[in-house]
Amino acid sequence: MVSQTSLLSGLSTRWFNSRLLLAVATVVSSVFWCAQVYAQKGISRLDPVIERKVDSLLAIMTVEEKIGQLHQESGGWDSTTQSLGATETERLRKGLIGSFLNVIGAERTRKIQRIAVEQTRLHIPLIFGEDVIHGYRTIFPIPLGEAASWDPALVERDNRIAAIEASTEGVNWTFAPMVDIARDPRWGRIAEGSGEDTYLGSVMAAAKVKGFQMSDFSDSTTIVACAKHYAAYGGAEGGRDYNTVDISERTLRDVYLPPFHAAVNAGAGTLMSSFNEISGVPSTANRHLLTTILRGEWHFNGFVVSDWGAVGELRNHGIAGDSAQAALRAINAGVDMDMVSGVYLHTLPIAVRNSKIRMSVLNEAVRRILRVKFAVGLFKNPYRNCREGTERAVILTPEHRAAARTSAANSMVLLKNQNGLLPLSRDVSSIALIGPLAESKDATLGPWHTMGEGADAVSILEGLRSSVPPQTRLTYKKGCNLTFSDTSGFSEAVQAASSSDVVILVAGETEDMSGEASSRSDLGLPGVQLELVRRISATGKPVVLVLMNGRPLCIPWEAEHIQAILETWFSGVEAGNAVADVIFGKVNPGGKLPATFPRSVGQVPIYYDHKNTGRPIDENERFTSRYFDLPNTPLFPFGFGLSYTSFNYGNLRVLTASAKIGQPVNLSVDVRNTGSRKGDEVVQVYIRQRYAAITRPVMELKAFRRITFEPGEVKRVEFALDSRQLGYTGDDMKYTVEPGVFEVLVGGSSDATIAGRFELVKE
Repeated sequence: MVSQTSLLSGLSTRWFNSRLLLAVATVVSSVFWCAQVYAQKGISRLDPVIERKVDSLLAIMTVEEKIGQLHQESGGWDSTTQSLGATETERLRKGLIGSFLNVIGAERTRKIQRIAVEQTRLHIPLIFGEDVIHGYRTIFPIPLGEAASWDPALVERDNRIAAIEASTEGVNWTFAPMVDIARDPRWGRIAEGSGEDTYLGSVMAAAKVKGFQMSDFSDSTTIVACAKHYAAYGGAEGGRDYNTVDISERTLRDVYLPPFHAAVNAGAGTLMSSFNEISGVPSTANRHLLTTILRGEWHFNGFVVSDWGAVGELRNHGIAGDSAQAALRAINAGVDMDMVSGVYLHTLPIAVRNSKIRMSVLNEAVRRILRVKFAVGLFKNPYRNCREGTERAVILTPEHRAAARTSAANSMVLLKNQNGLLPLSRDVSSIALIGPLAESKDATLGPWHTMGEGADAVSILEGLRSSVPPQTRLTYKKGCNLTFSDTSGFSEAVQAASSSDVVILVAGETEDMSGEASSRSDLGLPGVQLELVRRISATGKPVVLVLMNGRPLCIPWEAEHIQAILETWFSGVEAGNAVADVIFGKVNPGGKLPATFPRSVGQVPIYYDHKNTGRPIDENERFTSRYFDLPNTPLFPFGFGLSYTSFNYGNLRVLTASAKIGQPVNLSVDVRNTGSRKGDEVVQVYIRQRYAAITRPVMELKAFRRITFEPGEVKRVEFALDSRQLGYTGDDMKYTVEPGVFEVLVGGSSDATIAGRFELVKE
C-alpha cells in the first residue's frame, strides 16, 4: 500500500517537473506540442500484448456477453441491504453489464466488482465512472475558474489530487475534462470548460488529462479521463442546453475540435459524444465525427461512451423510428458504450440474429472497451481502486485543502480597482459584509461538485472573520435573497454600510444557476441584487464587489459605479480563505479572463477572435458592422485582469523575420513590474494573418506564460512559435499553413497593442 506521505511527495515532485514542462509547453502549439509532452502509454499506442489478450477473450465471448460490455448502468446499490439490487445482480452475473456510474465507495465497488470477477463465466472486471469535474471531495475552482489561472501546471496538480481522492473510493474513470469551447455565456455549461479560446482550451485539456492519468496507468491513483462532449456542444443555438448546433465544417475543425485533439494526443482513454446535433446529424449518430475524424484522422484507440440516455434520445431527434434503429445508428457511427438508456442491451441481440449489424462492428466496439480495461490494469487487479481503509488518509487532507486555497486565489480576476482600494489596509477599523452569498457554503462549491459537501467549505463570511485584524469590526447583513423580490433587508444592509469604513458586497449566482440545464436569458445579477448594489453604492462608502458565479455576467452599471470588482467564480472548498487572502493582499491576484464579459446580452455571442467583415466598424460611418445603441467592444475583454502592481511591455523583438513553414518563429519582449508589489503577469502572444485564401480571425492566441515578478524586476520573455500551428482548414477541409505576412501582438490581454511582424515562406 502506498502511504499518503509518499503519494504527496511524488505529487510534489511530479508537479514541479510538470510545471517546468508546461512552462515550455505554453510557448508553442498545444495541438502539436502536447502530443510530445503528454505522450501516454497503453491507449494512444497499441500494445501488442494487450491486443493479443483482447483477441483471445473476444474469441470465447457470446454475443450477449459482448453486448453486455457495451452497457452501462447507473447506481443500483440498495442502501438498506448494503448490496446491489436483485435485478442488477442477476444481469451482472450473466455478464450483461460492462460498467457502472454513480456507485461510489471502496466497500461498495469491491462488492460489486467481486460479482463481476468471481461469479461470471469470463470474470471480466467492471469499470466504475463518475463525474469528477473539479475535485472529488476537495473541491477546486470550477473549470472556468481554473482556466482563469492561465496556469496549466496548477490545473494538472488539481486534477492529480482529484484522481488520488477518487481512486481510493472505487472510481476508475472520470467523465472529465469537459473541453467544449463556449462563446455564449447564456449556456450554463460554460462553467465546466475553459472558456472561449481554442488554444487556451487545448492547453488546459492536455493538462487535465495528464493530471488524471499521469504518464501511464501503472500508478493505482490514476483514473481514466474522458474528454467531453464530442463535439461542439458549446455552440448551442440561443445558449440553450441540449439545443441544436449549426456550424460549418471549417468552424468545427478550427474552433471546436482542437481541444479534443489535444486531449487525444495527451492520451485520453475515452471520449463522450455530445447531446447536440451538428447540421442535422446528432453527435451520437455522427460517423463523420466518431469514425472518420476521431479514429481515422486522429488514430484514437480508446472507446466512446454516449452521454446520459443519448442513444435512446435519437428517437426524439427524429432520425430513428424506434429503439432498435437508434441502437444501430449509434453503434455504426462509433458509440461503443451506451450510458444507461439500455437500448444496446435490449435491441442489439435481435439485430445480430437478424443480421442487421455486422459482427465486425460489434467486435470492434467491445475490443475498444476491453483494451482500456486491460490498459488500466483492471484484469491484473480488479480491486486496484477499492482500497478500503485508505480514504481518510488521502481525502480532504490539509495538504489538499492548501492546494485548493492556492488554486482559488490564483484563479481570481481583479476587474476594477479604482484608486487602489484593494488590497484593504489592515488598519481599517470597520467593514460591512453584505450579500446573500457571503454566508453560503454550498454556493462556493459550484455545479458538479461530485462528493463535495457544504459542511467542508469555508464561506466568505468565515474566511473574512478569520482574517480581519483583531481591531477591525466586521458586520454582516444578508440584504436580500437571490431568487426573491423581497427588499425588506435593504435597510439593515444600508445602515451597516453607512456605519462602516468600507463595504464588501458579495453578489452573483447560486451554485445551481450555472452548469447543466442552467441556461439563462439574462446575464445580469439575479433577483434584486443590482438594486441592492445601487442602494449600497448610494451611501458613498467605498465598495468592493465580490462576484461569485459560473459564467461571464453583464454588469455595466456595477463596472461604472463600484470602486473595486473581484471575480472569484465558484472557487471551491477554500473559497472564503482565498477571498480573504486576495482582499487583504496576502495574495496578489494574477488571473485573467478566459471568456469575454459582454456589455449587454444583445452582444452575445461575443468573443475576441471574431472575423472581420467587408465593412468593419467605423464609428464615423453608419453603414458599417456596429450597434446603433452600444459599442462593439466588450465590457471586459478576453485575457483581461488587473493586479495590485503594474506591468509595462516594451522592446518586442521578432527574431525570425522570415521562416520556412515548419521552422519556429522566435520572439522576445521585455516585461517590467513597475509597481511596488510582487505579482504575477500572464504574458500573451497573439497573431494576425494579414491576407489568406480563407478569411482569418482578427487575432488568435498562440502562446502565453504566467510569470512572477519582484517589484521593479525586468524579464525578457522569450517565445518560440511553432509555425505549423499558424494554419487553418482550407478549401479541401484539410489543415494547411499558408505562406504570408503575419502580425504578432504581445500584451496582458487581447487588447494587446505592442506589435511586430514576420513572414512565412514555402519550404
